Order: sequence, then structure tokens, then C-alpha cells
Amino acid sequence: MTTAKKIAARNSKKTTLSKTNNTSSPPTIGGYLIQRLQDYGLKDMFGIPGDFVLGFYGLLEESPIRMIGCTREDCAGYAADAYARIHGLGAVCVTYCVGGLSTCNSIAGAFAEKSPVVVISGAPGVQERRNDPLLHHRVRDFGTQREVFEKITIASADLHDPLTAFREIDRCLDAAVRYKRPVYLELPRDRVHSPAIAPHAPPTFDRTSHPDALKAAIGEARERIAKAKQPVILAGIEVHRFGLREQILELAEQNQIPMCATLLGKSVISERHPLYLGVYEGAMGRREVTEYVENSDCLIMLGAFMTDINLGIYTAKLDAQNCISATTEQLRIGHHHFHDVLFEDFVNTLQEAPIRPDAEAIEIPKRQVLKKSKSTDADAVTIQSLFGHIDQILDDNMVVIADVGDSLFASSDLTIHKHTEYLSPAYYTSMGFAVPAALGVQTADKNLRPIVLVGDGAFQMTCMELSSIVRNHFNPIVVVLNNKGYTTERFLQEGPFNDILNWNYHRIPDLFGAGWGFEVRTLGELKQSMAAALAHKDAFSLLNVHLEPNDISPALERLAEKMSQTL
Repeated sequence: MTTAKKIAARNSKKTTLSKTNNTSSPPTIGGYLIQRLQDYGLKDMFGIPGDFVLGFYGLLEESPIRMIGCTREDCAGYAADAYARIHGLGAVCVTYCVGGLSTCNSIAGAFAEKSPVVVISGAPGVQERRNDPLLHHRVRDFGTQREVFEKITIASADLHDPLTAFREIDRCLDAAVRYKRPVYLELPRDRVHSPAIAPHAPPTFDRTSHPDALKAAIGEARERIAKAKQPVILAGIEVHRFGLREQILELAEQNQIPMCATLLGKSVISERHPLYLGVYEGAMGRREVTEYVENSDCLIMLGAFMTDINLGIYTAKLDAQNCISATTEQLRIGHHHFHDVLFEDFVNTLQEAPIRPDAEAIEIPKRQVLKKSKSTDADAVTIQSLFGHIDQILDDNMVVIADVGDSLFASSDLTIHKHTEYLSPAYYTSMGFAVPAALGVQTADKNLRPIVLVGDGAFQMTCMELSSIVRNHFNPIVVVLNNKGYTTERFLQEGPFNDILNWNYHRIPDLFGAGWGFEVRTLGELKQSMAAALAHKDAFSLLNVHLEPNDISPALERLAEKMSQTL
């Protein structure tokens, strides 16, 4: 019997979901939270237990929601973030302060990149807070953690009052799904089994656009697109978050409009589509894509947030007068701003009927793909030959998870076969995202096999999450770009602070007693190791790929050049 079960039995407070939903007894706060998460389709949750949250863990164990234990709370946050990007909503459950505050970086990244993660934290009981005791895990006062999370979530609530807790749960979960950003729920341990004081039913949230504002915006947008000689769609991350891929494709196909994506939004549409140009990232990107987009007389930016990375460190040359920019936060056409228009309504209405019915197929620049390396099998592996080979072995059931550095920038040229098969922290750019993200991806969809691209520095931060991957019988292929340090920083400012210890990464499977490790120095070894990794489907594989410290992709070289000017 688990510790959570023993505590629950000792306190005679076991409450199952079926009992929670029994009409003869009112629901409890903990039971209602679990039921509402299920109503939103959540099937799995990530976290680490602690005494202030064990009562809620007992309820989770008796519910249909599967609890995935992690090695660190920040890794649990990364996994929940990746799960949300695949599944639509993620959740992480941790104990008070030592657990909750450890998730702050990963949850901040989810907020920045619009990933809906529900953070559930246990807390000291309301009754035990009397006389202001110095309970363990406490920081400053009992409201400190909640105040911290107010800054990195879209909504938060303290579920200490049974009179308001049920409404607060509904409000926060609706905000997570509506805004695609994290929310925070703090549950005191003596309120997990507190019943509702009055009858409560989940509310219905109905949001619509102002009809006149929507009509005016659609009218102006369609007029601009109809007159354009070189329209282009720039699709961003919100196209995926709000499930609008099919509508974007319909808009492009029926009007013969070329499409491209931001780096954060890479793979929102299939990169094999004949209308797809590539990734737009200002002067950092491929010249032919940059020129085509910047010469457009009607740039249709849908769900695209123009961050410094997406804009090539502000090297983009986009004329606002020629732009239609629609996100969940604003709608701007030229210099006209429209309010009270929902992003989904704008996209859905825009593609309802052809705008350019007689449009002929537009000649667009042929998308360049990564060329097969001319190196021989005896030659040392380079960034070019590594990513050229990865591009050849990708298939429809693989998802690329790229950490920061050249894992991100070199992988921007990979050809993703289907939509949303590429995940990265391309705006927040937090090192250590990729390995725990693989756990989240395969928890959400075990049929997807992750190709994890991670630098040696980022790998050392969160590699222990491979332990959770082994425990859950997942099989990602982890490619460690081993160039002996923080390569991006080397090109910004060289110094011994960029050096790290060179691990025998390929020996890590020996530590876990599972998995396959390969040491790769030549192109021939890369081909053999990757073929073996693809064949080994019963556990993870790790390729320790040795690279020269000064070998970087052209995209990272251009980024380093721009960023070094600001130091």
C-alpha cells in the first residue's frame, strides 16, 4: 500500500470520483477538481508527491487520471507543457513551495509560449495556519507562493473556502483553455475532502464576436487579399493551439496563397505542402523566404507573435501597412485596429468562401531542403552532415523535440512531414526542455516517437528524466550534440565559463539498466547508430555525437553575430 493510501485510510477520508459524483452526497473540492479536469479531456498528470499534497494524490490514484512521477518538479513542468502542446491541456501536481517554486521556470516558459498547463499545489491546512506557525516549506508568509504564480499564470485561485472553491476551479480551467496559458490552483490539505456548501453545476461560457466588428474586419481583409499580387500567409503558434490548421490550409489552397511559419510555429502545417515556403525569421532565415515575405503586398499573419527570435533579432523588414495581423490579443489590418473580434471567428469566417476564385497557381521559390552530405563514412560528423542525415530518416510517426542552441536553429531546416511534429522553446529558449518534453509527448501519444535534439549543456540539466522514460517504457531517440560546452555563448563571448565536463553520455544506459547507447564520431558511425536506434523500439536510445566546438549552423552564426552587437 502506498503512503498516500495509508494516510487516506488512517484518516477515513477516502473519496472516489464515483462517490464524488453521487447525487446523494455533495462533491468535495478535490473530487470536483479531478472531475473537471476529466471533463476537459485530461488523462495524465505529472508531478512529485509531498506531505501537503498526499491527500489529493490519494484521490488521483483512485481516479482514471494517470499520475506520472518525475525526478524533478521543473522537469514535471516541462513534461506537462509538452503534453499540453500535443493533447490540448496539461497538468502538474506538486507540494507546497519546495515543489511549487521549483516549477516556476518551466511554467514561465509555458506562459510565454502559450501552453495551457494547470499547476496544482498542495498547501498547509487552513486550521494549522492559526497563530502563524513556522511550518516547514513556508517562505515569508502563507501567501508567498500564490503571489509568485500570479505573475506567471493567466489565472490563479486559493481553494481554501468551500463556498467559492468550485466556482474558482471553473474560472481557472476556463481561462487556461480560453487563453492557452497556465493557471495556478492552491489546495490546502484539509480542504481536499471538504464538501460543497451549496449545489453547484459547471457553468457554460459563451463568447462571440461583435457581429458588426467581425463584418468590418472580414470585409477589409478580403478586399486587401483580393487586390494583392503577392499575398503570403505567415502562420504562428496559435494556429496550432486553437486547432485552426485545416482552416488555414483551406484559405491557402482555395486562393493559391503561399504559406510560411514562424520558428515557434514550425510544423503548424505540413512542410511537404506545395504552397509551403519555409520558416520566416528575418535575416536569420533563408534568403529566398525572407525576400518573398518582405516583398509581399499583403502579409496575412495568423496567430503569429513577432518575438525577437521570430523577427531574426529584429532584422525583419515588414511594413505594417501591408499586414493583416490577427492573434487572440489583437486584430490589426494596416493601421486599423478592430476590437471584440475573436481570433477563431476571424479565421473561420475569412476562409468560408474563396477570395481569389480565379487565382492562378502562384510561382513560389522552390523550398530548399537539407542536402545530403558529400562527406564519406570515414569523415568526422559535422552539423551539416548530422542534420542532413536526420532529415532523411524522419517519417510520419516521429516528432522532433529541439532544445535551444543549434539543436533549435539547425533543426529549423528539417522537413516536418505532418503538422505539429516539432516542439521547441523557440521564444522563451530555456535550456533543458527537450528530454522531459519527450516524456510528455509520449505520455500524450505513445505512437509518436520523439527525436530529441539536445546540446550537451542542456542535457546535463535535465537528463535524469530518462529515468522516468525508462519507468514508463517509452522509446525516444536522444541525440546529444557534444561540443564540450555552451556553444551559443562561445560565439557571443568566449571564456572558461562556457566549458563543461565531458561526460561519457553513451554510458548512461548502464546507469539506468535500460536503453541503448552509441558513441558517434564519424558519418559512418552516425548511420549505423541511427539505424540501430530506429530498430530498437523497446527502450530509449542515446547517440553521443562528437562535434567540433566551433562547428555551428549558418542560422546560429547569424544569430550570434546579431546578439553579440548588443553585449
